[in-house]
Amino acid sequence: MGIDRKLLELANKKEAGRACGGEDRIAKQHAKGKYTARERIEKILDAGSFEEFDLFVTHRCTDFGMENNRPLTDGVVTGYGTINGRLVYIFSQDFTIYGGSLSKAYAEKIVKVMEMAAKTGAPLIGLNDSGGARIQEGVDALAGYTDIFYRNVQYSGVIPQISLILGPCAGGAVYSPSITDFVMMVDKTSYMFLTGPKVVKQVTQEDVTVDQLGGAGIHSSKSGISHFNFENEDIAFENLKKLFSYIPQSNREKVPEVECNDPIDRRDENLNYIIPENPNKPYDMKEILISVLDDNDFFEIQKDYAKNIIIGFGRLNGASIGIIANQPKFLAGVLDNNSSMKAARFVRFCDAFNIPIVVFEDVPGFMPGTVQEYNGIIKNGAKLLYAFAEATVPRITVVTRKAYGGAYCVMNSKHLGADINLAWPTAEIAVMGPDGAVEIIYNKEIKNAEDKTAKTLELKEQYKELFANPYNAAKKGYIDDVIVPANTRMRLIKALKMLQTKKVSSPDKKHGNIPL
Repeated sequence: MGIDRKLLELANKKEAGRACGGEDRIAKQHAKGKYTARERIEKILDAGSFEEFDLFVTHRCTDFGMENNRPLTDGVVTGYGTINGRLVYIFSQDFTIYGGSLSKAYAEKIVKVMEMAAKTGAPLIGLNDSGGARIQEGVDALAGYTDIFYRNVQYSGVIPQISLILGPCAGGAVYSPSITDFVMMVDKTSYMFLTGPKVVKQVTQEDVTVDQLGGAGIHSSKSGISHFNFENEDIAFENLKKLFSYIPQSNREKVPEVECNDPIDRRDENLNYIIPENPNKPYDMKEILISVLDDNDFFEIQKDYAKNIIIGFGRLNGASIGIIANQPKFLAGVLDNNSSMKAARFVRFCDAFNIPIVVFEDVPGFMPGTVQEYNGIIKNGAKLLYAFAEATVPRITVVTRKAYGGAYCVMNSKHLGADINLAWPTAEIAVMGPDGAVEIIYNKEIKNAEDKTAKTLELKEQYKELFANPYNAAKKGYIDDVIVPANTRMRLIKALKMLQTKKVSSPDKKHGNIPL
């Protein structure tokens, strides 16, 4: 009878621990269009795979009457499970207990799963829905946050870290997600900011709503902090699983591979005609990406931010690759501050986790003007250059049209250590376009000409014959081959297979000093 009583006691305690903050608070959570901490875990992980840690943990605060209310779990659910059979660690903040606010004990629970993830080499998923630091705990809560931040940094590039913002995430709480590799937000229900609307009003006299200050739309389009903005939590969870399918478990593993039924030698004749005859006319680079990738499937990241560059994942012959591509459809595909930083961070993620990089290039240069210069285009452009130059994964570039000036150098050129550089016959590789070049090179001839307009047009045509093609660069070995656009898929797959055994030895150093 003794053991039966103990088993009943265990069952009752576990039931109490899984009850969240009670039915009323659960109902309020649902009324906001939000799931509870445990419902979220159930929807993300494979059925029956979740194993919980630290259900019996409670806070240790004895001030402000806190000793009279010590709910089990202390407001965060932690443990491990699987997604499509692959191990993953997870923590899910429970807004129904103390508003999801963080205590020292709560932080220790998160730290435990972080350390387990690093030890076993598995990704970490954090579900954020919290009112911030638990004020009653004072510096202990701040210490707890910092313990988490420290491990975010230590495990960066060791295991993939993914954050979902599913409610409030304010104050110091924002730093942990911002360090992680990918941030997902949900429209209308999630927000992030360092200081709330009331403080903003006090200090700057600005009237701003929560959504205007730190909503999902703002962070996915303006600040670039969020990589994804979803309509609801269900869509977020489905996309989380898809993102997860492209990335390895840790920096010790190769990229995931799936069976590929898409023919390796599949041609797309439309690619031969996709580049407009007018070099100033835009086209949609995504059409090229979708055509080339397995099953015409491209998983785009940060699609609403810095639209002049495209980043995301796809597969070639079943294996994951990272893609960076200029987008002529927006700002002619120029590089600017935001696009440079967006691409640089993605290059570094791919390199950290052994994901080959394929670049599709059509870039007329860097965005000119005081706005760009004052905001550090020199430094930010150098970030992209630095990221490519230090990357040791297989790297391939395909120049589809323009590759001008410093932007040519920066976009994974042969000179930055790219392994294979291909070009379409429509490629133009030069210091600058014909308009600017002719004005500089032939300034005197144009001035002395009787018909300046006719002379300018004649000289532009001469310049185009010299540089509006890929053969000048190919003569020097800077382009490995000029290919038929329709064959791009096959050429990329063959090149990636050839590069599977690539090894690079870097100079011995603690770490480089990227221009931040």
